[in-house]
Amino acid sequence: MFDYETLKLVWWGLIGVLLIGLALTDGFDMGAMALMPFIAKTDNERRVAINTVAPHWDGNQVWLITAGGALFAAWPLVYATAFSGMYWALLLVLFGLFFRPVGFDYRSKLENKKWRDMWDWALLLQVRLPALLFGVAFANLFLGLPFRLDETMRTHFEGSFFSLLHPFALLAGVVSLSMLCAHGGSWLMLRTEGDLYERSCKATRLSAIVFLGCFFICGLWLLLGIEGQNLVDNFDPNVALNPLTKQVTLDNSGWQTNYVRYPLTQFAPLLGLVGGALALMGAQTKRNGLAFLGTSLAIIGAILTAGFACSRSVMPSSIDPASSLTIWDAVSSQKTLGIMLIVAIIFVPIILGYTLWCYWRMWGKLNDQTIEANPHGLY
Repeated sequence: MFDYETLKLVWWGLIGVLLIGLALTDGFDMGAMALMPFIAKTDNERRVAINTVAPHWDGNQVWLITAGGALFAAWPLVYATAFSGMYWALLLVLFGLFFRPVGFDYRSKLENKKWRDMWDWALLLQVRLPALLFGVAFANLFLGLPFRLDETMRTHFEGSFFSLLHPFALLAGVVSLSMLCAHGGSWLMLRTEGDLYERSCKATRLSAIVFLGCFFICGLWLLLGIEGQNLVDNFDPNVALNPLTKQVTLDNSGWQTNYVRYPLTQFAPLLGLVGGALALMGAQTKRNGLAFLGTSLAIIGAILTAGFACSRSVMPSSIDPASSLTIWDAVSSQKTLGIMLIVAIIFVPIILGYTLWCYWRMWGKLNDQTIEANPHGLY
């Protein structure tokens, strides 16, 4: 079995893989529903958009559940601090997600325009709010949360929900929302035809432009205006799990540490920008596969960019830098990480396998004729 330091690095990578899996799969159905009320003009078009994601959305939630469970088991202090400090934000995300199954199931129960419009806007709310708040949450990992640890390792949070809504965090929320909207638009390009397809191309182009602009501005803002945290050079990654034993320095180069020490990590922000450009090009030239590949690469690049920057301080404290949580001192025991790794090696390929099988079996374009041929068998 791996040594303790290696296991910590492995689980930092696996948490990233789970978050990428969540964004790639659940991201396209969230993005498609975020665009649906605007690009689908008729009831049939809206049902087409809904039914492109209907067979997959609940399976995609496995990534969310798995990521949450892995965070709880591998990084318990991070889990506890995040759910304390971002309690209301995460609660809003969960309430937003509740609308999806209810909206899908109840929307088509009545052939009433007001009824269906109400559920369409509910579906819009349930995806736009979580997508925005996901970006806000990630941004606060750079800004730092106002918490401190006492001598018994209990977290004391000294902020509020509104303290999370820093301008940088809101801009990161726009990055997240536009990224998922582009991903959802490229998914609809793959699965639809006619007028809905044309509008999906336009929505993907616009979303990709917004993503590229905001992602670039966020990078500059982080580079020039937000201090990062550096661990002192003699910090031992194999020390006992006590965050208060370390020393932390603050400087503007803190977020660049990994990019300077490990030049290969610099491909991450480049991948995000190239992915956004490919999505824009694919939507402009109506090359559906290229657009979807581009949005997928943009998601991977954006998450890796944040992951590489935050790895030395996974959850920084803005009021007590010594209480900041890192991948070295906020994790579970070596035995726990080892057992979890065995479980992950077995079950992550199973999740990937049945997910790909579902997409393969249910692939194909949908149109008005599909809906009219199945008036009661589809959402």
